[in-house]
Amino acid sequence: MGPVIGAGWQKFATFLTHAGRQQPDRRGSFVNMPVERGSTVVFPTVDDMEAQGGHAYEHQLVYGAMGNPVQHRLEQVIAALEGGSHTQVVNSGLAACTVALLAFLKGGDHLLLPDSVYGPTRRFVLGTLARFGVETSFYPPRADEATLRAHLRPNTAVIFAESPGSHTFEVQDIPMIARLAHGAGARVLLDNTWGIGAFQPFTSGVDVSIQALTKYPSGHADVILGSITVQRQEHWQSLRRTAIELGACGAPDDCWLTLRGLKTMAVRLSQQARSAYELALWLKSRPEVAHVRHPALPGCPGHEIWKRDFTDASGLFGVELDAGITQEAMIAMLDGLHLFSIGASWGGYESLVLPTSGGLIRTHKDGLPQGAAFRIQVGLENVADLKADLTRGLDGLKR
Repeated sequence: MGPVIGAGWQKFATFLTHAGRQQPDRRGSFVNMPVERGSTVVFPTVDDMEAQGGHAYEHQLVYGAMGNPVQHRLEQVIAALEGGSHTQVVNSGLAACTVALLAFLKGGDHLLLPDSVYGPTRRFVLGTLARFGVETSFYPPRADEATLRAHLRPNTAVIFAESPGSHTFEVQDIPMIARLAHGAGARVLLDNTWGIGAFQPFTSGVDVSIQALTKYPSGHADVILGSITVQRQEHWQSLRRTAIELGACGAPDDCWLTLRGLKTMAVRLSQQARSAYELALWLKSRPEVAHVRHPALPGCPGHEIWKRDFTDASGLFGVELDAGITQEAMIAMLDGLHLFSIGASWGGYESLVLPTSGGLIRTHKDGLPQGAAFRIQVGLENVADLKADLTRGLDGLKR
């Protein structure tokens, strides 16, 4: 019997429904807080302005580029959801990765990055960080302790993790990585976007948890936003200082839309996780499919770690086709789907597909698809309709 999928999200339903709402007063008030847009913050006296400037690390209003009231409210909700003490909201998921790396690395440091990492993060470390003297090397995402230890250097300052990888879905042993990193004096940064709510980073030893709020929290394919959450005060000081120096913040309207999206995230993810798991099981039975990369599927590499560390799944997984099916045939199939749009994002209400074979960059070849492969983001459509759409596509494949 397989795992129960979708039920784990329900523990957040009450919290998310009530978090970030306006508190009613005797005159009455709207349920949702208002959007306050602004850049300049004015004060009655110079002394008042200078005193407020001392609260820049406390989610208080100082200047528009240091945050706004709705951003601060969103930061409180994300920090609670992730199990941390403080969150910094920034303008994109990629910015969350880059600001976090800049906060905890300096010239001469060594960074360890999983080979399955989000492509733009890889591009940033090999470009910008390299220009500033940070060395980066890549480790196999499913490395055991001995293999990962062999990649450590005396100047390793950060081990970055992404679990599961968003294209090839390797589940990483985060408690082991944290134990090894902390023993070597390094910090662990985790891109936890797939596992928001389903994986509690700080109980597993993570120092910094990164989210692309663009995905499930906003949930409607109309926001670009990211967050970085920490638990320890010294980490917050480094993170907040870097965010202020970089001018990293979230636009009020995007923060408000994300707060609104969070109200329904539990019910959306519950539905999407169940539909994705049902679709993954069905695809596994199709003769055209060689492998389904879904961490919650028994027998999938990394499933035992997922079962130990996660309380649920998301709606994103991978499919590798039979060796006899060409890349060209797969692309023709994807082009012909009716309900699945072709797009690089995920986490919204709409179902998407994206080819994942032929374009992935790896240092270590282990884990790459051997045949034509694609990624599925399952939205809120009826799962029977999604199966029917994929059935038409798979039946029409030219081998």
